[in-house]
Amino acid sequence: MDLLNTLVDKGLRRELPSREEALAVLATSDDELLDVVAAAGKVRRQWFGRRVKLNYLVNLKSGLCPEDCSYCSQRLGSTAGILKYGWLKPDEASQAAAAGVAGGAKRVCLVASGRGPTDRDVDRVGKTIEAIKEQNEGVEVCACLGLLSDGQAERLRAAGADAYNHNLNTSEETYGEITTTHTYQDRVDTVQKAHAAGLSACSGLIAGMGESDEDLVDVVYALRELDSDSVPVNFLIPFEGTPLAKEWNLTPQRCLRILAMVRFVCPDVEVRIAGGREVHLRSMQPLALNIANSIFLGDYLTSEGQAGKADLDMIADAGFEVEGAGTTTLPKHRADALAEAGAAAAAGAAGGCGSHASGGCGPSGSGSAPAGCGSHAEAGGGCGPCGGHAPAAVPEESSEAEPAAEGAPGARTDLVAVRRRGAGTEFAPNA
Repeated sequence: MDLLNTLVDKGLRRELPSREEALAVLATSDDELLDVVAAAGKVRRQWFGRRVKLNYLVNLKSGLCPEDCSYCSQRLGSTAGILKYGWLKPDEASQAAAAGVAGGAKRVCLVASGRGPTDRDVDRVGKTIEAIKEQNEGVEVCACLGLLSDGQAERLRAAGADAYNHNLNTSEETYGEITTTHTYQDRVDTVQKAHAAGLSACSGLIAGMGESDEDLVDVVYALRELDSDSVPVNFLIPFEGTPLAKEWNLTPQRCLRILAMVRFVCPDVEVRIAGGREVHLRSMQPLALNIANSIFLGDYLTSEGQAGKADLDMIADAGFEVEGAGTTTLPKHRADALAEAGAAAAAGAAGGCGSHASGGCGPSGSGSAPAGCGSHAEAGGGCGPCGGHAPAAVPEESSEAEPAAEGAPGARTDLVAVRRRGAGTEFAPNA
């Protein structure tokens, strides 16, 4: 296909595809699907080889969020039967993180529900970061705490945080239909604060909420303009007890097309298959590794994921290798730009969005000024799987799942289970 040849050429040059080209990827037929995956795979291998980065979630504080994000099991008014608990102590969080690191995770993602942290919360998370890094040499830590106030990103970086997650989730035009308790611009502001502090930005989307192809392209173009180093692609798990409980709109083929479109628009960034991969990609998960170069290991925030050993077996069987701690994830031009931005921030210079963007995901890799993604609202501005949406879950008490909406393809409520192990419980984690 001329379209795919053009997209591969642009991806290898870090050149921005046209909106029409991005939409055309989403409109390809099932007969063309393997060609689409193979084309996206050429771009993925150019920048990341056959490496797969593993990330591990630690839910520091679960449930009881005051925000009303429609997809979230922790939202205001949610009746989902999830775990609810207050802040983990630093040693508890460090112990939970160690399980993921032992399983091969290179990055630990610290997530807390809520609109945003107080200064006391930032101090608490800072101590947790220090405890994790003291026990796990070389591990990366990404914080995901919601909307940041002035100075908080700098304090997290000083405590040892490497990255901050805050997802855009959906297009600016439709954002108000998903969340009303904060705005799209609130999210933009937080990502800009993280950039300015020299933190690596992790910002992504949630697909499957009833959005159009145009909405998906809008989200991904905004993420490219934002110049996020890592883009988690989450697939909505319709949570019993949330407003989107009946939104079963995804097929494995649709998920692969979305991932491919993201890879073509953001060719040299870490594309992560985040929440929902087990439910919606199912047996086609290994095929998705040809497009994305990052996944979460084990469980998510409020729901169970695939067994950690199964993740590792899947990677090996598909001919990929787990990325080691001594390997730099990002291509050199992006890693250098991030280091420069961090040095500038540490020196007190205004190094944020502009300087970081020099590594870029802008046209021809020049990096446009951020136009924005914002926080991940999975927990009212908090983070899903380090920026991924935590897969939603059918309450354990429920013996019957709601039937899928009429005409919905492939609703698999049998694959959705509430997390009952790991952080916040007395049971061993899945890692």
